[in-house]
Amino acid sequence: MATSSAASSVDMEDIQTVDLMSELLRRMKCASKPDKRLVFIGPPGSGKGTQSPVIKDEFCLCHLSTGDMLRAAVAAKSPLGVKAKEAMDKGELVSDDLVVGIMDEAMNRPKCQKGFILDGFPRTVTQAQKLDEMLNRRGAQIDKVLNFAIDDSVLEERITGRWIHPSSGRSYHTKFAPPKVPGVDDVTGEPLIQRKDDNADVLRSRLDAFHKQTQPVIDYYAKKGNLVNIPAEKAPEEVTKVVKKVVST
Repeated sequence: MATSSAASSVDMEDIQTVDLMSELLRRMKCASKPDKRLVFIGPPGSGKGTQSPVIKDEFCLCHLSTGDMLRAAVAAKSPLGVKAKEAMDKGELVSDDLVVGIMDEAMNRPKCQKGFILDGFPRTVTQAQKLDEMLNRRGAQIDKVLNFAIDDSVLEERITGRWIHPSSGRSYHTKFAPPKVPGVDDVTGEPLIQRKDDNADVLRSRLDAFHKQTQPVIDYYAKKGNLVNIPAEKAPEEVTKVVKKVVST
């Protein structure tokens, strides 16, 4: 035990004072924030990924995506992570109970103390029910479910007009954020590419799957009275204002 304590002491000593002070100030600011447990639901291209980091920082929440949590649990070799790895190594889907268990573990982290944003989970009503059961055991519940509602035709225009600079990840859009020179990155002058998935046929397939799988989840939360529809077709800064207002109330 002494060895572990000494190791953590050395680790702390290695951290720059300015970083320690920044983290201390952040935690002091976060202490007065109300707890929030949120679910973000929306099709690909609806803007969940743009809004999550903004809301996470504003309300001192942790952002939990199933993929990230599974990878972290596997890397940490926790008992649940070991079971998840066994399933993935066999090419099997990780069971809902395992995913919810790993989520339960993740919620014990200090950064999740004020609550969380769930992104990409639950995808089915069964998962939503298991999530509710786990939170009930903690004496908690989902506060708000934000449904990023947007027409499929708007998504098609958003997705198919997207161009990427591969090495930096900078993204452009032929209509909403065009590069200075068509097909060329503003900074390096290198050619832009379109991702293979960013075409109308792939998008329609993904949207069909999303609607079939997720509509029952949206209905489930609507019946519970904690679903809020977000007008996701608006400009990102307008959506941010709406989301902040919804989360604050």
